[in-house]
Amino acid sequence: MSRRVVITGIGAVTPLGTGVEKFWEGIKANKVGISYIDMFDPSRIGVKIAGIVRDFNEEDYFGVEGCFDKKEARRMDTFTKYAVVAAHEALTDSGTNFKDMDPYKVGVIVGSGIGGVDLTLSEYTKYLEKGPSRISAFYIPMMISNMAAGTISMKTGFRGANFDITTACASGTHCIGEAFRKIKDGYLDACLAGGTESTRQEFTFGGFANMKALTKSEDLTRASIPFDKERSGFVLGEGSGVIVLEEYEHAKARGAKIYAELAGYGETCDGYHMTSPMPTGEAAAKGMTLAMEEAGLKPSDIDYINAHGTSTGLNDKYETAAIKLAFGEEEARRVKISSTKSMIGHLLGAAGAVEAVVCAKTIQEGLIHATVGYKVPDEACDLDYCGNGNIEQEVNAVLSNSLGFGGHNATLCFKRVVD
Repeated sequence: MSRRVVITGIGAVTPLGTGVEKFWEGIKANKVGISYIDMFDPSRIGVKIAGIVRDFNEEDYFGVEGCFDKKEARRMDTFTKYAVVAAHEALTDSGTNFKDMDPYKVGVIVGSGIGGVDLTLSEYTKYLEKGPSRISAFYIPMMISNMAAGTISMKTGFRGANFDITTACASGTHCIGEAFRKIKDGYLDACLAGGTESTRQEFTFGGFANMKALTKSEDLTRASIPFDKERSGFVLGEGSGVIVLEEYEHAKARGAKIYAELAGYGETCDGYHMTSPMPTGEAAAKGMTLAMEEAGLKPSDIDYINAHGTSTGLNDKYETAAIKLAFGEEEARRVKISSTKSMIGHLLGAAGAVEAVVCAKTIQEGLIHATVGYKVPDEACDLDYCGNGNIEQEVNAVLSNSLGFGGHNATLCFKRVVD
């Protein structure tokens, strides 16, 4: 059995704003959501900026059905709160609670790259100062990365497949891809899928900074500059993206608003290095090819690629090589490419999920956003990265790439729904 899968709801918590409307308006305006670190004194790590969620007020969700109250909030790490709010928005946007379905056929697959680091640090400090007896009884269930998916299930009553995938920067994309497969193959009829992350700790920033992954630029508009010759590392961000995936015939029968069809999913592994992508781009290219093949599309059918585009020296160069390998030189130079990370930084496990929201809106509105801040061409990155502003055109097919530490590659292929 092979069934069509569509996106019928989207939700987002991002450095450009909480809620898809704020986020997408910021994207269209080419607004940079990156700001100066004020959660701690950044002087010891030499990194001054981040993609911080600024407008998330948990009290706004107290008493909101499907979210949390004050007591529950005290027992949730921030990454879980972000996911619950994004899932609530996505489900509300879908126009249904799926109560007409068998609850065991509705799933929740939401991943996180690092889980509850914030809580781990605070509880470890208590452990050092006061001993193990003072560690919170809620530490483990608050910290573990699967708790975002578990909590969403508790809030919705969805009892189907429920898990998280942790594949670093590819986590959210893998979760969406696996949810797609479960619906396509008949194991589920609908699923909330995506990723979430909270990165507000000096400890986390220090780890990334010491491996030379983060930019030390203090220029908010020229810090996250994917594919630009002057790129110097990524900007660490946080947030969540969750989408509602639904079997097409069910969505059509209930008159659902459909953003796009998720038609293909490719997953590969470099098997090469802990942090560096494969220089030839071979494995990432294979992921793109597999996604297109499953969708029944050719490179010439793809209008836009939402690139992983991290603003690191190696990723952008090797992702460019991968696109050329998957598309061929001529088609690679034709297709439009941009990086959402130029505006919000790198949301780690949430990145691919938030970018899936962008792809849905891109198809719906016919707007390809710019790679904001791009100015200086790089001979190793010589494709069309939409450096001159947004492009308005009909968009019928899109790829979204995520390439995680450990060599984890995932590509989603979205297309306009045609009956």
